[in-house]
Amino acid sequence: MVVRSPGSQNLGLVVASVGGMWSRNQIQTIKLPLTLALLLFVVGCQSRASASSTGSTPPPPSVSVLDVELGDAPIYRDYAAQTFARDMVEVRGRVDGYIDKRLFTPGSTVKAGQPLYVLDARPYQADVAKAKGDVAQAEAAAEFSRKQVALTQAEADLAQAEANLLKAKLDVERLEPLVKEDAAARQDLDNALAALQANQANVKAKTANVEQTRLSTRTQVDSSHAQLESNRALLRTAELNLEYSTIAAPITGLIGDSLVQVGGLVTKNSSQALTTIVPLDPIWVRFNISEAEYLEYQQRFLRDKTELPLDLILADGTTLPYKGRIQNAANQVDPKTGTLELQATFSNPQRSILPGQFGRVRLKIADKHNAILVPQRSVQETQGLQSVLTIDSDHKVVARPVTTGERVEDGWIIENGLKAGDRVIVDGVQKARPGIVVAPKPYVPATSLKPEAKAR
Repeated sequence: MVVRSPGSQNLGLVVASVGGMWSRNQIQTIKLPLTLALLLFVVGCQSRASASSTGSTPPPPSVSVLDVELGDAPIYRDYAAQTFARDMVEVRGRVDGYIDKRLFTPGSTVKAGQPLYVLDARPYQADVAKAKGDVAQAEAAAEFSRKQVALTQAEADLAQAEANLLKAKLDVERLEPLVKEDAAARQDLDNALAALQANQANVKAKTANVEQTRLSTRTQVDSSHAQLESNRALLRTAELNLEYSTIAAPITGLIGDSLVQVGGLVTKNSSQALTTIVPLDPIWVRFNISEAEYLEYQQRFLRDKTELPLDLILADGTTLPYKGRIQNAANQVDPKTGTLELQATFSNPQRSILPGQFGRVRLKIADKHNAILVPQRSVQETQGLQSVLTIDSDHKVVARPVTTGERVEDGWIIENGLKAGDRVIVDGVQKARPGIVVAPKPYVPATSLKPEAKAR
């Protein structure tokens, strides 16, 4: 049997070459399997050729295409940021005592003045009662001093002595002419003169007593008044200590866990706080900018006193619906990083943002006019060169080198390489190659990529 195949001649050459070494039977044993294998190979090649000649051409790949437009685009810069509580307060006891009640739930929002702990108040209630008694006693003493009873008595004694002196003078004046006329005894005049001298001395003594009593009374009044004020101050202190036995929230904010439980001892000199409260509205955010950016910020905004509205982008990608503003900056640049810390505040009325959260602060620095904006995933980078794939009027793929500018959310501003009306492939880039024909369909982004739609 003769087999005609493209490889039969070669097979004969192989068999002829080995004929000198092997016997004819050995050659026949090897030639038959090789011939069968060659037949299968030839049939397979013919089948593939027949299939390729009769098969259909595959359809062009489908891609999403964006029509390039011109517009105004805001330029933003993003900075890593972290929230913090600037005015966090540690709640401490002002008096000593054991906790009887805890009146809050850890992790809840408390208002300024809201009771948090109640201490055993009985010792302070007793102090208040004693202080009230001391005040009443001091008020009575002060009232007695004000009435000046001793001074009144001394003045009455002085008046009596002056009356007696006047009577003694009259007696002497009456007896003197009578004694001269021998109408009265000399002894009576001597007795009257002695009584006059005694009454004069008595008046002087009573006058001195009045002055002494007046001075003593004034001192006593002042002392009583001072004692009354001192007792009133002690009463106020006792009342304050009684008030402090109920520990209230000093500010409004989110309260932490209690570090001293019911039954525990609270001391006013303890180094351990009872709990902490952090204010959440507004929430403070800190972020760092470079030294060059700070200088630019000073020249462009501080000089014109222009406020910079800020956006806070949270860890899940959502944006806080309230704008923030820069409040202050650190007083020096960090020499290790060459950055300066800025601190800003954001309204947080729902108190959903907590201290310690990470996110990004977005700062608008400029508006670019007549800008071309394309999605980031449409830009390819190979060995430092950036390019995009476009399609022409025949739906053929054309590679275009581009130069990108600022990043705007999920898009790039194209500085060079594209013009208005170009059609850029966004989805399906991996299926498209320069020169092939594709089936374009409009690209529909989740949010509009038109530059003017980005203005805020």
